[in-house]
Amino acid sequence: MGDIREPIKESAILKKQRIIEKGFELMCEQGYHNVNCVDIAKYAGVSTGIIYQYFNDKRDIFIEGVKNYSNSFMFPMFDVFENREINNDNIHNLLGNIIDNFIDTHKMSYRAHEELMSMSHIDSEIKDIFSKSELELTDRIVSSLKKNGFVISNIYEKVHIMIGLVDNFCHEVVYHNHDNMKYDIMKREIIDIILYMISKEK
Repeated sequence: MGDIREPIKESAILKKQRIIEKGFELMCEQGYHNVNCVDIAKYAGVSTGIIYQYFNDKRDIFIEGVKNYSNSFMFPMFDVFENREINNDNIHNLLGNIIDNFIDTHKMSYRAHEELMSMSHIDSEIKDIFSKSELELTDRIVSSLKKNGFVISNIYEKVHIMIGLVDNFCHEVVYHNHDNMKYDIMKREIIDIILYMISKEK
């Protein structure tokens, strides 16, 4: 196997990115263990030799795909907060928007999420990528709240709990979808819990 190289030309950079995107998509659709580099090359419309110019194996492709997915999956939650004033009057609506955005993201990537959760149990690097993304998201939300004058005890822990509550609710709505659950009521309860934890102190 030759040395792995980093593309310099724009066309080569785009080709490598396509391999990552299409390879990750294929492995999530068909299952990581059911796909090989020949399959990925065919799906991405490149030669197998090109795959091995940029990657050692399919795991390298999957890891890069996980990194991209993690950012696009986690940070829409933060986008609701960024570059806007947050106060006790509008935070209720902002939390509602965060939950709606996160549900939409879960719906768009159902199979990817299922495959990633499965892989995170057997691959420590994948688990670490998600863990770091969660902590970065926590840091960014904490920073935004502080910037807007929120004085909250144990703010890091509370924001991390908030993220977990929202994520679990999204799993319930998208993946479990129990008929006897009133999700509009559950959503209001979650918002009330979060408001109790992080409402701006007078």
